Amino acid sequence: MHAISSPEHGPATTLPEQWRALLAPCLATDDALQAYLITDLDHRLHFAPGLLAVSRRQLHAIATDGQIRSWPLTPDLRLTHHDHAGVGTLELFNDRERLAVWRYTLENNLAALRLISEFALQRDAAPRPPEEVCPRCNTPVPSDLDECPTCSRESNVAPSTWTLFRLWRFARPYRWQLLLGFTLTLLATAAQLVPPYLTMPLMDDVLIPFQNGQPVDWPLVSLYLGGLFGAAVLAWLLGWARTLILARVSERMGRDLRTTTYRHLLGLSLEYFGGKRTGDLMARIGNETDRINIFLSLDLLNFATDVLMITMTAAILFSINPWLALVTLLPLPIIGWLIHVVREKLRTGFEKIDRVWAEVTNVLADTIPGIRVVKAFAQEKREAERFAAANEHNLAMNDKLNKTWSLFTPTITLLTEVGLLVVWAFGIWQIASGDSTVGTLTAFLAYIGRFYTRLDSMSRIVSATQRAASSTKRIFDILDHVSSVPEPSQPVHLQNVRGRIELKKASFRYGTRAVTQDVDLVIEPGEMIGLVGHSGSGKSTLVNLICRFYDVSAGQMLIDGIDVRSVPVAEFRSHIGLVLQEPFLFFGTIADNIAYGKPAATRAEIIAAARAAHAHEFILRLPHGYDSLVGERGQGLSGGERQRISIARALLIDPKILILDEATSAVDTETEKEIQKALDNLVKGRTTIAIAHRLSTLRKADRLVVMDRGRVVEIGNHDALMAAEGHYHKLYMAQARNVDSEAAEPAAPDLPKTTGI
Repeated sequence: MHAISSPEHGPATTLPEQWRALLAPCLATDDALQAYLITDLDHRLHFAPGLLAVSRRQLHAIATDGQIRSWPLTPDLRLTHHDHAGVGTLELFNDRERLAVWRYTLENNLAALRLISEFALQRDAAPRPPEEVCPRCNTPVPSDLDECPTCSRESNVAPSTWTLFRLWRFARPYRWQLLLGFTLTLLATAAQLVPPYLTMPLMDDVLIPFQNGQPVDWPLVSLYLGGLFGAAVLAWLLGWARTLILARVSERMGRDLRTTTYRHLLGLSLEYFGGKRTGDLMARIGNETDRINIFLSLDLLNFATDVLMITMTAAILFSINPWLALVTLLPLPIIGWLIHVVREKLRTGFEKIDRVWAEVTNVLADTIPGIRVVKAFAQEKREAERFAAANEHNLAMNDKLNKTWSLFTPTITLLTEVGLLVVWAFGIWQIASGDSTVGTLTAFLAYIGRFYTRLDSMSRIVSATQRAASSTKRIFDILDHVSSVPEPSQPVHLQNVRGRIELKKASFRYGTRAVTQDVDLVIEPGEMIGLVGHSGSGKSTLVNLICRFYDVSAGQMLIDGIDVRSVPVAEFRSHIGLVLQEPFLFFGTIADNIAYGKPAATRAEIIAAARAAHAHEFILRLPHGYDSLVGERGQGLSGGERQRISIARALLIDPKILILDEATSAVDTETEKEIQKALDNLVKGRTTIAIAHRLSTLRKADRLVVMDRGRVVEIGNHDALMAAEGHYHKLYMAQARNVDSEAAEPAAPDLPKTTGI
């Protein structure tokens, strides 16, 4: 084999001399060669020699023409491996793009796996850059930045408080309840302002005369005390009613917001989900809507009460003593300036915190569903460290924001205390000069207590408002996104679908990269088509276009002569059955999963579909039969059992078009036979498009469509394509050589289809 051991196992002496001479200029004196692979195929899958080598510091590639390329072993490099149709592929990625690709026949597969292992070992041993690394995407973050530029690129616009007004579309259905709540708030605030006003006559007409020797006027005292008690009870009743009404309205707005966002999310195309993390989307629909709920039910209500209380108190103060009122309002300009300064600092802070918190939930969303892989590769410590790093990042961002907030709140309190001291001094001076009375000063102090308390409370609303604005912006980032697979404005409805599919010059681009180009293909009703080609040739993209997960960038796709873009998306997909390589089952019973595409199906229909999928027997062996729980993602079942349930699910909806995406590639031979029997029942009378890893499984196809670099290069049956000795012949023969090699070495362990570092 073309792999060499690391120095502790012996010197690198097995590399042929012609390659050693070409590689020597790339190696420094202290940069020793660790492993290499001699590739024997070029990008056109023609036989041509090349070299891929790993040293302590770099990955080197030498092409057939002698051109040399090198990449330093930085932490963001990934070398992935997969094989298809007897051809192995190595791909080099960084965090942004694919850098290079190499291909070889599978007789060199063991050397390729050793190369990958050595690549990972040397890359992880390389010195880390001085920058911190984002725990979410592993991108280096310069020390002068607070957050990862890659993760924050979705939106660099700070959330504006005006964003909150966009919530009116959700508040509009409850506008009359909101008006009632505001009226109750106004009345409750007015009731709270009655007691301080009554203290003024109590002091001037009862207590001070009593101190001067006059008897207490008990009927007058009873009247004032009754007024105080009545005002308190009325304020309590009005406050209870307004809090209940507005809390109910905010909860219903939150429910509508979550439901609308989730429905809109489900309507977006796969292109949107390809750039999003599960944990981030979960945090938006969950945490962000909860935060908006709290703002609407508590913070906004308190803010409205504060504004009313301050406005009405100021009016009463000016009506009692204008000069004393002016002294009371002296701290207001300073407090207003502080609120403006802090608001600017909080504008971006809370959105950063939201994104950092999404890092924490993303780790959970990655790790918990993939716990089997985590444990299989003994990576519990690594995942725990990744979570701890995300948690530390969250802590650092919160600490930075808290520094600002911790200074702001005590400053407001200090200003209110100073303002109260000034009022005392000015009030005593007015009493001494005969311009005011003790009762007036007492009432002023009672009102000022409410005034400054509400002023302090209103200053705190800055934090809640900016948090809510950040949450609202993140929710509307979803709602503002338009699906790349839009619904037609004037829909055409399908009648008596036959299943004829026609692609005319169909092309698809993902960003700036052309994936499929000028595909012309007609699939007749009831015909079975096999899609063939090496990995990356465009087979899965073509299937995605047929399922309308994406729309063609150019050209047309027709169903029974009708452009699919004129048909409602859900209606079109209701005629398509999909069986994936890795079937996905939802947590629930066997029956629920089979009936997923047809929830109203009877038990008899479910059992009939299971029988046709050869799943009935193993289902009956489960503890509760069709009512047995399958667990998260169907983990309670084997791969073959999950696949047969997915076939039963497709059979139940009786689709006219069937997509089989490598439906038998991930199971053993015996299970494959059972699944193949189920597939034979499934494809009868249906237009079928099948992708298979093993070309031998496509012999029953009426025609084979061979793809290469996003184009259809050959069409025909197996015998005709073999006779033509073109692309299909090369793929088939390469796979046949691999099968013969495996048969000659029965003791060799099975290698996985895909591996990645």
